[in-house]
Amino acid sequence: MESVEVVTVKAIEATPSTFQDYGQVIEPLPDTQGFGPHDAQLDLSQGIPRFYIMHTENRPLEFSDITHHACVTQCLGSIGGNVWYLGVAKPSIVDSNEIKDNTGKTILQSPSGHFYAPPAIEDVRVFKVSGPKFLKLNRGTWHIGPLFTSDAMDFYNLELSDTNEVDQTTHYFKEHDGVAFSIEE
Repeated sequence: MESVEVVTVKAIEATPSTFQDYGQVIEPLPDTQGFGPHDAQLDLSQGIPRFYIMHTENRPLEFSDITHHACVTQCLGSIGGNVWYLGVAKPSIVDSNEIKDNTGKTILQSPSGHFYAPPAIEDVRVFKVSGPKFLKLNRGTWHIGPLFTSDAMDFYNLELSDTNEVDQTTHYFKEHDGVAFSIEE
């Protein structure tokens, strides 16, 4: 077996400004506040929305793969506002004009049919999510998590009913790049 380089990534707090390239941080607002840009800007138009509580166990602060969904935004938040982490990279879905332009990027086709450029090691960021807020991921944002230090946590998750069956593209850093990531809190 070939050796794997471990890349340590320092987590930064998810705020509306630090997370804007990947999606939105949604924080509590007064009940009287009307709809606006502070609300999750969702795209659930490609199917039946699924909103559920996801129970997860044993999700240590390390990873070697990352996934994106090309057809939907996704929302994640911890039940109870406990601290958790999410690894991300910017969306890299490629349209047909970019393929024809020969930009020098490696372009792959997902099993679901869209084209994308694999995320670069140096583009991976990790966000710490603290308190009563949730993250809305932009369509195509690469992500891994939720990750956490406790034994188990519950999260609410909003995606489409078949997202993980028909719209899940995964990049395996260990296999393709020889690296795994470790999160520094």
